[in-house]
Amino acid sequence: MARSALSIIAALVVAGAVIVPVAAVLWRGGGVAALSAADWAALRFTVWQAFWSAAISVVLAVPVARALARRAFVGRSALISIMGAPFILPVIVAILGLLAVFGGNGLVNLILGPLGVPRLDIYGAHGVILAHVFFNLPLAVRLILQGWLGIPSERFQVAASLGARLFWLLEWPMLKRIVPGAFAVIFVICLGSFAVALTLGGGPRATTVELAIYQAFKFDFDLSKAASLAVVQMVLGGVAGLIALGLARGDMMGAGLDRVVQRWDGSRLFDALWIGAAAAFLLLPLAAILVAGLPGLLDLPSSIWPATVRSVCVALAAVVLTIAIALPLATKAGEAASLLGISVSGLVLGTGLFLVLQPIVRPSDVALPVTLLVNVLMSLPFVLRILRPGIEGARADFGRLGQSLGLRGWALWRIVYLPRLRRPLGFAAGLTGALAMGDLGVITLFSRPGEGTLPLVMYQLMGAYQMEAAYGAALLLVALSLGLFWLFDKGGRVHADV
Repeated sequence: MARSALSIIAALVVAGAVIVPVAAVLWRGGGVAALSAADWAALRFTVWQAFWSAAISVVLAVPVARALARRAFVGRSALISIMGAPFILPVIVAILGLLAVFGGNGLVNLILGPLGVPRLDIYGAHGVILAHVFFNLPLAVRLILQGWLGIPSERFQVAASLGARLFWLLEWPMLKRIVPGAFAVIFVICLGSFAVALTLGGGPRATTVELAIYQAFKFDFDLSKAASLAVVQMVLGGVAGLIALGLARGDMMGAGLDRVVQRWDGSRLFDALWIGAAAAFLLLPLAAILVAGLPGLLDLPSSIWPATVRSVCVALAAVVLTIAIALPLATKAGEAASLLGISVSGLVLGTGLFLVLQPIVRPSDVALPVTLLVNVLMSLPFVLRILRPGIEGARADFGRLGQSLGLRGWALWRIVYLPRLRRPLGFAAGLTGALAMGDLGVITLFSRPGEGTLPLVMYQLMGAYQMEAAYGAALLLVALSLGLFWLFDKGGRVHADV
């Protein structure tokens, strides 16, 4: 009963933290305005690109995750961590890398040109989908890989002794449980596309709802129209989240003895091809950032270092607060409440908080706390999607046994649950820290000159056409984001090198 009440309170707090800013925008905007033809076109494109982005990401992730789950090789642990880099990269930094590989003067066109193949144009709807797959394929791989690694080794031994087909007996039930939730989370992420659409789309045929909200605020200052679009986006995200909760079913794999899984099935050649192709697609843009950023490290201005300290502090605080909220919130109702955080534009949340706080304090005085709050709200859906299957599985397999031994409260969590949550907890903490480290959103509304975070200083360098320094700042930001991710993820990984 105590845990149920704590979950309800946490869900209400999260929902309130999202609804109050949205209500402030609606109130100040003077009501809900009718959507224009251009707004409906943006809505159709948003749903279309989000569906295909999520579908392609998940379909490609299944064979890649399967190959990683059943193959042991030198550097596997490092490759798994590095493949997660695109999702946790700051969006603008990653897009610079994509342009270096797929842009007009990028590596791909340099190869295709002498062969007489038409040049690849990354701008437009296909560029938006390409960028979304680049960002979200690693997330889909990690979510599905956790499902594969969660199948007890004893199940594979029994299947082998029976001569059964592993896919239909063990893997397909796991995929039915994991894939719908992964698809819906990525779908909701792509619904909120802003920087990708602004950079690679943005035309009448490639405008998302998020970009339309930005245009209404930035250029027209039409709060009513922006609020209407924000409500549409919330409904889209909420429906997607509810569908995910309804589809995320399937039998659990049951308890095991935590032995390392030994795999013998499948083609080594095909597994190597899938792993190699995914690694090349995800790592080439990162290499391009490295090459362009190294010379710029010598041109970094002094304002970089205090901004770096502020970013690291926000990221670490976001990790602690997000995990503390996620553990009691790891229920179906809690996950549904958390999806409000990414179903609403971060820009709308920031503007609503600005309107709420302005009569009370100077918004610039609370720039970092507000940035922290928004990052926690945005990270919670991912963290809960990662933690909830493991918590429910541990509770189903060992909850009654622990209680029969007299374990209650913290003792039950410390002895029974947390040892089996080390891997997802580490992944969730690393993901939260990296996303908060590279966030460029609310801080642009609240920060005073000279008091921004590292992403904001990098953005300002780009606006001042100090591109070498901007690339250097981008490389520093990438190193810190990946460093935080690796630190937490490595600490929580179990049997990662086998």
